[in-house]
Amino acid sequence: MYSKYFKEGRTVMKLKRILAAGLALSMVAGMAMTGCGKKEEGKASIYYLNFKPEVAKQWEEIAKKYKKETGVEVKVVTAASGTYESTLKSEVAKKNPPTLFQINGPIGYHNWKDYCLDLADTEVYNNLTDKDMAIRGVDGKGVYGIPYVVEGYGIIYNDAIMEKYFALPQKAVEIGSAEEIKDFETLKAVVEDMTRHKDELGIEGVFSSTSFAAGEDWRWQTHLANVPIYYEYQESGVTDKEKIDFTYNKNFQNIFDLYLNNSCTEPGLVGSKTVEDSMAEFALGKSAMVQNGNWGWGQVSDVKGNVVKEEDVKFLPIYTGMNEDAKQGLCIGTENFWCVNSKVDEAKRLAAIEFLNWLTNEEKGKKEMVKLGFISPFKTFSEDEQPDDPLAKEVVRYMNDNGLETISWNFTSFPSQTFKDNFGASLLEYAQGSKEWKAVVSDMKKDWAAEKANSSDGE
Repeated sequence: MYSKYFKEGRTVMKLKRILAAGLALSMVAGMAMTGCGKKEEGKASIYYLNFKPEVAKQWEEIAKKYKKETGVEVKVVTAASGTYESTLKSEVAKKNPPTLFQINGPIGYHNWKDYCLDLADTEVYNNLTDKDMAIRGVDGKGVYGIPYVVEGYGIIYNDAIMEKYFALPQKAVEIGSAEEIKDFETLKAVVEDMTRHKDELGIEGVFSSTSFAAGEDWRWQTHLANVPIYYEYQESGVTDKEKIDFTYNKNFQNIFDLYLNNSCTEPGLVGSKTVEDSMAEFALGKSAMVQNGNWGWGQVSDVKGNVVKEEDVKFLPIYTGMNEDAKQGLCIGTENFWCVNSKVDEAKRLAAIEFLNWLTNEEKGKKEMVKLGFISPFKTFSEDEQPDDPLAKEVVRYMNDNGLETISWNFTSFPSQTFKDNFGASLLEYAQGSKEWKAVVSDMKKDWAAEKANSSDGE
């Protein structure tokens, strides 16, 4: 009996081993299919077309760290300043187009809606603090652009120079600090008096150079123009217009002239100046003020020979002489929306979404986002994970001041890059003395209407 059971036992054991081996092989095969699928997804490369030249190096570092962390290759290409739309048009036509790209808001979505994947069911969308900031489809359905940064801009000033000015016995104003500047009239009085005392203050100009080199005029044709357009929209109760009145063009001229006439560079020579030149002048103590955003801190702190201390870097709103000057805050918003290319294969789409999840929901990824200096719109970021640079802190301070009215970013509704380029060229002609302000206004209004019409015709 023993022999019988032993033989049967050996047979059973043999059958069990065969079955186990078969099961193991099937499991391996299944893992190979699903696992390889994941591996292929994981190895699907990502091509990110970056919009911001000022953080190009940081994105390249992020790409290296993500590859080290996950094995996924991230190719970062940064479009030159002012060329993003044309670069994107060129790149999407290539064999390996961007997997991840940016739009600047509703106008950008209108241009690229055929390439934008619906991200409504993604973790990155669900983690937004304010989902209303996302770009939706024309019917209000779907989510096609994810805001990934809140930024603010205004007039950055070096408080050490300002304190030096306010300590002058011969100063022409009665106030005693930059914080007491609450309107354009006071700002103008301070700036023009500082110009008269620039030798005593050790500066070349109160403002850094008004940059107008090719592709470097965005601070004026969009960021500065945003202020009068904001007030025109507010007055009309709208968020866009097919035709603009440029009602507050004189307010624009007020501050623009103040920049031009009190800067490190004579108005006729601004065509050769870049934003980098302008920020370097501020960093080296050659100027006391510069219009830019919180992203500009890196452009200051990274300058070799920088003399500006963190505690001295602060913001003033861009006052233009509006009745509301006293309650005006910074210009805060975003024109930075991530989009996943719906035209690439599924593995690349999933890889891009995983990359966004890593950046916004994983500790290591969030740490890298903080290094970009961005104020995050995601609820996954704690206060400690928000940037701690001085300008970001200033933006948060202004945002939290309930007595001030934030100026929203309305330049995302500007008709086209062509409009912006034409307006910038017109402003340069004015700065150089070859164009009357009246003509600048007239041409701006005509271009706005024409480009809006072109956009509508293309729908």
